[in-house]
Amino acid sequence: MKNQWLRAFGTMNYGIYVMTTSHDGRMDAMVASWVSQVSYEPPLIAVAVHKNRFSHQLIENSGRFALHVLGEEQKKLIYQFMGSDPETKFSGLEWRPGQTGCPILQDCVAWFDCTLNTRIMPGNHTLFIGEVVDAMAVSDAKPLTTLDYRGQYIGKV
Repeated sequence: MKNQWLRAFGTMNYGIYVMTTSHDGRMDAMVASWVSQVSYEPPLIAVAVHKNRFSHQLIENSGRFALHVLGEEQKKLIYQFMGSDPETKFSGLEWRPGQTGCPILQDCVAWFDCTLNTRIMPGNHTLFIGEVVDAMAVSDAKPLTTLDYRGQYIGKV
């Protein structure tokens, strides 16, 4: 991709989410920013995940994921989910299994528990579209966005 395009893509603003998933007793979490509601009826949310992520493999096998909206004050928490060791990602955090079995983080602004509705592979990321089967707004805190985060994700892993 051309450098001028990379700079332009870097100006696009997104929320910063933590996505969790599980399959056969294994679980993972990752930071996701390419997320959007895509339907009201049924309630659908899309998330783009790079094909080389462990979470990608778990979603493919389980057909489920959960998304968590983080608050501005939780900016440092995202670093916990950037590592490669799934065991340490949940260390020290309160969570419970959701309706789908995915880990639901207790300390967040809101969460959405989803079953896989559709997957589309338009490029180097898979667009997983999940139907929301359970959700809750937990806090009135202001959501964390890419404007609050020094880094930017433009699709390179």
